[in-house]
Amino acid sequence: MSDPQNPVSQAGRHAYEGLDRAIHEKARLGIMTCLLTHPDGLTFNDIKELCALTDGNLSRHLKVLEEEKLVEVEKGYEGKKPKTLCRLSEEGRKRFLEYLEELEKVVKDASVQKAIREDEEKKSGTSWSPA
Repeated sequence: MSDPQNPVSQAGRHAYEGLDRAIHEKARLGIMTCLLTHPDGLTFNDIKELCALTDGNLSRHLKVLEEEKLVEVEKGYEGKKPKTLCRLSEEGRKRFLEYLEELEKVVKDASVQKAIREDEEKKSGTSWSPA
């Protein structure tokens, strides 16, 4: 049985293996969030604006997400203008929701530690703040 006071008994507790490296990068996290909140997909330009990315940067991140089978990219035309539509794949939706569950564990663990520290500070009458 593990002892919560003994750090050795919790080996790997904060490894957070579910934080998917393909998603965890800041721009890709933003792209995945945009697409999760727009199930019918978004155009390249919409994502570019929402995530404040350049054309080249967005193209590179979409390529990584597409190679990981997290997003589907459809290229076509609207009249004579090229139009790129992006949406989460079923696998992408599943993996992103699993990623978010793992991220919630990180936030919960950090919140518990913050509450413990604040409680100790109240009891001791001191507080610590970074310089």
